[in-house]
Amino acid sequence: MGVRAKFRCNTENTKVWNRRVDGAISREYEFSAVYDDGTPENQRYAKATPVGRLTITVDNPAVVFDPGKDYYLDLVEVVQAD
Repeated sequence: MGVRAKFRCNTENTKVWNRRVDGAISREYEFSAVYDDGTPENQRYAKATPVGRLTITVDNPAVVFDPGKDYYLDLVEVVQAD
């Protein structure tokens, strides 16, 4: 069983890693839990997860999040194989 949370992307910051040979560029995204803006869905999520923050760094150019947009975050336990 897992939990689904709803987070809003707040910021995107580009980082250039000069220490790496390839001069890789990555993006750091900051997310926060959605708040109750009067919509029924956001009211449900805000009641279940009223506060939350997530910061991730992505270096895959195909993965892009847009500041101001909402995203679902599914949290499911990892079951280790024997």
